[in-house]
Amino acid sequence: MSYQAAEGRYERMTYARSGRSGLKLPMVSLGLWHNFGSNGDYENMKAMCFTAFDQGITHFDLANNYGPEPGSAERNFGRILKEELKAYRDELIVSTKAGYDMWAGPYGNFGSRKYLLASLDQSLERLGLDYVDIFYHHRMDPETPLEETMGALDHAVKSGKALYAGLSNYDGETMKRAAAILREMRCPFIINQNRYSIFDRTIEKNGLKKAAAEEGKGIIAFSPLAQGLLTDRYLEGIPADSRIRTDGRFLHEEQVSEKLSKIQALHALASERGQTLAQMALSWVVKDDAVTSVLIGASKPQQILDNCKICSAAQFSKEELGRIEEIVGEDPS
Repeated sequence: MSYQAAEGRYERMTYARSGRSGLKLPMVSLGLWHNFGSNGDYENMKAMCFTAFDQGITHFDLANNYGPEPGSAERNFGRILKEELKAYRDELIVSTKAGYDMWAGPYGNFGSRKYLLASLDQSLERLGLDYVDIFYHHRMDPETPLEETMGALDHAVKSGKALYAGLSNYDGETMKRAAAILREMRCPFIINQNRYSIFDRTIEKNGLKKAAAEEGKGIIAFSPLAQGLLTDRYLEGIPADSRIRTDGRFLHEEQVSEKLSKIQALHALASERGQTLAQMALSWVVKDDAVTSVLIGASKPQQILDNCKICSAAQFSKEELGRIEEIVGEDPS
């Protein structure tokens, strides 16, 4: 029997407009960076997508290089769309990106018009879609003129292959320059995707968070759990099946050791709030209007259910926010 979405799903989620645009995003969005590649279990992928949508998560975030292997996350999600979610396409926000290494040669990364538009066509083919809702430039390109990169995003929208443009991993100054170019082109640039967590305040230091508010653009935060540091997973050491043991690209044992006392103190505060550490970390990211949505990753459906509980969590008191800053101590990275 084909999937049928749960009734009342929109009553379970909170939605907010992305900046001053008309597009609303769920407080919690599902990122397909991990666990949707060629090494993932397809039935589990389906179960996670169904669980997410049943909880009111309408936004599914991808990129051309998500895998492993590159392109496989889009291909797997495209299959789920075709076989299970096709009837709900107009209820979904599907986003993808281009900017990192994707194929060999000089035209397979960064921000040239040739790369971005070729990549978008490939993404649409893998996804089995005529358009994506948001198409992002994935990272700043120090060599390609910003006008060329923004022109490619504008073309993507005006050709009907994307509804909105987005930027990812931009700093505040460059984002404002890009916004001015896109505004002149009358291109609907509405959102920035950047790393943000209790332990990573880069967007506060590089001006992105302030600039987004001034420009009326949304922010969607990725890595809100600092690659697992802000969870219960490492409170009593590093498990044998941890990603640290199996894939050392994103988190190292030294990082856990350095922050263990802070992680334990934050865990204690979360318990006082009636939350897990992960839930409190997610709640912290969306504590003010500057952040539209928080991207979660998941390896099983229960994690999605647990994370969605932040929609009914209590607001932070000034005392709690102050305690978090005291625990973090010296300026976070």
